[in-house]
Amino acid sequence: MIKTSNDIELSKRKFGMRDKIGYLLGDIGSELFFDISTAFLMVYYTDVFGLNPMIVGTIFVLARLWDAFMDVAAGRFIDARHPTKEGKFKPWLLRFCPVYAVTGILMFTKIPGLSDNEYLLYAVVTYIAWGTAFSFVNVPFGSMASVITVDSNERTALSTFRSIGAYIAQMAIKTLVPAIAFLDNKPDADRFFLVAVISGVMGIITYFAFYKLSTERIIIDKSSEKKGNLLNSLKALAKNRPLHALLAGALVFLVALMATSSLNAYLFKDYFKNTSALSLSGFVIVLNVILVAPTVGPLVKKFGKKEAASVAIMFTTIAYFLLYLIPITNGYIFVGCKWIADIGVTFFNFIIWAFIIDAIDYQELISGRREDGTVFSIYTFARKLGQSFSGGIAGLVLGIAGYIKAPQQTMEVAEKIRDLSLLIPGVLYFIVFLCITFWYPMNKEKVAQVAKELAEKRSLT
Repeated sequence: MIKTSNDIELSKRKFGMRDKIGYLLGDIGSELFFDISTAFLMVYYTDVFGLNPMIVGTIFVLARLWDAFMDVAAGRFIDARHPTKEGKFKPWLLRFCPVYAVTGILMFTKIPGLSDNEYLLYAVVTYIAWGTAFSFVNVPFGSMASVITVDSNERTALSTFRSIGAYIAQMAIKTLVPAIAFLDNKPDADRFFLVAVISGVMGIITYFAFYKLSTERIIIDKSSEKKGNLLNSLKALAKNRPLHALLAGALVFLVALMATSSLNAYLFKDYFKNTSALSLSGFVIVLNVILVAPTVGPLVKKFGKKEAASVAIMFTTIAYFLLYLIPITNGYIFVGCKWIADIGVTFFNFIIWAFIIDAIDYQELISGRREDGTVFSIYTFARKLGQSFSGGIAGLVLGIAGYIKAPQQTMEVAEKIRDLSLLIPGVLYFIVFLCITFWYPMNKEKVAQVAKELAEKRSLT
């Protein structure tokens, strides 16, 4: 082992493409069930289980609130454990990924003959079980980025490859699920079960590949750290302005992103009456990835993460307002226009995971403790709140629009779904722009300053 200080040890194998590919595969594992639940669980609950959309929205709000607290619990639990020879985070990923896969399959399993109340109870129990398992794989997976490398550009590369993995999973789910799991524009229970089984198996395989390919290089010696407890951590967190701005921005961003994803199935099914176009909307994701991915590194290196992200999210904000104002009735034309609108979201998604690593570094600077799991879990707490609110908003939109379980909705209902599914994200993306531009302090110069000060502090210990 090559020691750079008393606190940090770097493994002999240098950071490289192996780590990037591993992180890409790991996020495919994370995203498979996450994307299925985001895009299709609501329509599965309403049209397969026959649950009221307002009740489904309430389930999402309460269950995701539980998930948010479980993220924090998982982060604190992992931070309190001593690293093994495999590292601090990797062992937990390996232990919980089978549980994550099994509970995900159960979530899309319809047991014949249950009453409405029994289906409701089954939905609540399986969704909460899956969310709990997800916390214990996603928190260590996300926290890994801060211990794979200390270099800011390499961390941006990890964030980029993580996002590529996410978009590969999204493309697969949003392209294949409508084609496989829907019959005559209606969700089919048996086909959704098949999709869930395939996703569970693929999730285990990709997580195991990540486990084998990734390396935890940064090892913090607990004996040389400042002693602390939850109260001390919270005091330092209260002073972490980068984290505060990021929490607010991420929460609102997730509300916009997931509410849009949840409503898309209804938008194409009931307004455009074209689930084939919905499949195409999943396929064009890869075009955005091909277009945006090569630009992330150079633009961030030249302008900085904050600066580039602000421009990207404002582009999407303007585009969504234009989509709301321009009436489009052809599903394929809408897919093309929305593809352009989502370029900014794609860019923002590529670098958002690098933001949290900067916040983790800032936390270490002001507290003297390296608490990757705790800070990351606080961040995922905000994201889970966003997911919670998005489920509530999606259910509320359907309720306001007058959606009922029926072969076809009235045009009035379909038009309300269309209007709200564009106007709400446009407003929310503008709020994200305000958070990142005027609240988040970690511009290019500040990131370099924090890295320099941390290096100096570590060299003295």
